Amino acid sequence: MTTVRRSAGVLLFRVVTGEDGGRDAEVLIGHMGGPFWARRETGAWSVPKGEPEPGEELRAAARREFEEEVGLPLPDGTWVALGENLQAGGKLVSVWAVEAWLDPSRAVPGTFTMEWPKGSGVQREFPEMDRFAWCTPEEASERLVAGQRVFVERLRDHVRDAGEPPEA
Repeated sequence: MTTVRRSAGVLLFRVVTGEDGGRDAEVLIGHMGGPFWARRETGAWSVPKGEPEPGEELRAAARREFEEEVGLPLPDGTWVALGENLQAGGKLVSVWAVEAWLDPSRAVPGTFTMEWPKGSGVQREFPEMDRFAWCTPEEASERLVAGQRVFVERLRDHVRDAGEPPEA
């Protein structure tokens, strides 16, 4: 029996007025850290997410991973389930959206250690995510890894169906 690798994350969002005058969303995403992603923009950003600890509920893992990767507490807000999606590498990712604001310049990302350059025997530390940005859905769709773009579309549908445009 094969165990499915899981990951859980939180997509922070804020409601804005779209180009058409209706409700839309901007999302907070992070650029993946480390040498493999350093010179890439397209497909090199991610929802703050990670793998649950053994026995940890996915929503609790999503909160913990957000706080580890961003280095700030998850702001209070209502959780909106955006469902799951199977990534190209075979990992099943579950994402929740939380409507809240956070200043990305205050982020203090968590780090990981890896041998770099590969084969050198030298262990180096890199940020899990090296920068964060608020993005329109169009910007996020270009920047995010392909398997996470569906979460932005699901969020956008949720926001657009929620009612009146926000106040200017």
